[in-house]
Amino acid sequence: MHDAEVRFERENAEGLVAVGSYLSGAAKRFGVKFEADCVPATAEHFCQVQIVEGAEFLSEKTGAENVANLDEEWRIACHAKIERPGEIIVMTKEKPTAVKEDKDQAEDYRKRFEDLPLEKKMAELVRLESIALSETLNFVVNSPYKIADKVMDFLAELGFKAETQKQESAKPEEHRSNGTNGTKAKADDHEVDDTVVDSEERKDA
Repeated sequence: MHDAEVRFERENAEGLVAVGSYLSGAAKRFGVKFEADCVPATAEHFCQVQIVEGAEFLSEKTGAENVANLDEEWRIACHAKIERPGEIIVMTKEKPTAVKEDKDQAEDYRKRFEDLPLEKKMAELVRLESIALSETLNFVVNSPYKIADKVMDFLAELGFKAETQKQESAKPEEHRSNGTNGTKAKADDHEVDDTVVDSEERKDA
């Protein structure tokens, strides 16, 4: 066996990771995110993790880790290399409150979006294309519901009109309810009728 079983306790993410990988690589593979990206050039690291179990399967602490003066069970994920197969349980730092609030707001927005009628969903998707996602979430979540609903209604109307136009343009030209086409069709009918009348008049003569 050349893999180690790594589990990120807080995120409930786990799987097999090849020996020779770093814990930061395992975290990325399992979708575990840290507070920020590390900046090796300035020795700034934001990927400190606590090794709950399996520290013996990791490499020795590096100079940077010693300088960081971490507690014994803590490691810098991008410096902690998996050297032997085994079970490693990792605990990441608790995320700042602001990050949690943003996540809760995003989840609340997602649920509200799922409850919208189809027309409003279409309108909202159009709006998301033209506005930065962060600004959209901030506006929708922080705005009073009544104001948000009015905006939604307005966008839904626009979306409905756009969908109607799309469906209309997909029809055969003869079936479109276009004023110009209808006029032309009527004009053509009159031309046929006039031709028939002229023909009948010649016969009578």
